Amino acid sequence: MLFRQLFDKESSTYTYLLAEQQTQEAILVDPVLEQVERDLQLLRELGLSLRYCLETHIHADHITGTAKLREMTGCLGIVPDKAQASCANRHIQDGEILKLANMKIEAIATPGHTDSHMAYLVNQDKVLTGDALFIRGCGRTDFQSGDAGILFDSVTQRLFTLPDETLVYPCHDYRGHGVSTIGEEKRWNPRFVGRDRQNFIEFMASVDLPEPKKIMEAVPANERCGKLLFSR
Repeated sequence: MLFRQLFDKESSTYTYLLAEQQTQEAILVDPVLEQVERDLQLLRELGLSLRYCLETHIHADHITGTAKLREMTGCLGIVPDKAQASCANRHIQDGEILKLANMKIEAIATPGHTDSHMAYLVNQDKVLTGDALFIRGCGRTDFQSGDAGILFDSVTQRLFTLPDETLVYPCHDYRGHGVSTIGEEKRWNPRFVGRDRQNFIEFMASVDLPEPKKIMEAVPANERCGKLLFSR
């Protein structure tokens, strides 16, 4: 399996390219509109055809590249079950497995950052955690139907029960980290270590963060799979 971690500096977003070399088919997870040309160039260089764009959730800090990539490649757009995105070709449910030849991607429902969030377990040894779990952090819960208690349950009951050696690849990074493990995060993540559910809820309520710069543009666009009402 081919695996690449790609970064958008403006939104601090990681996009993941997964490909099955036997069939030369690829998946992009959480593509960013401004990086579509970069992603297409890499696909061409590696001789890959894009089959799916897969979202962890409806993003508030960037516009997805799915609509443009779907237009240019004919790929299918997949979003989590219950996500408000009627434009998607498919909604993926908790426990559902997406296959490309020998590659298996299992959807793990991890709501809390938003009410329809998925993490993706890739071939049992990598988990793409979206905004549910960051390296030494987690996503915010103060908008888009976020719920701190539900996020605590998602991380502790769904992600932290994976094997300790499972590699953790988040959707965002703000500190220069690219990868961690479940074992590391259970031991060192300050959002969760030493906290019970109520303490976590209280802590998250005390976090005072500005709204993402693009929230008014990004959320409605992402509910249309990245299709803008007006061209830039």
